[in-house]
Amino acid sequence: MAKPIELGLVLEGKDAEDFWENEKNPKVTKEQIEMFREAMHIYKTHKI
Repeated sequence: MAKPIELGLVLEGKDAEDFWENEKNPKVTKEQIEMFREAMHIYKTHKI
């Protein structure tokens, strides 16, 4: 039987605070939106 993968990633202090703040209030940039649009276009035009 396979063993579960242990990630071992632990955030502490400011890193943990920043992570949870981003989870509560994600910030999406115009560049990210454009990247997702381009990815969807590529996906739709290159179906397998």
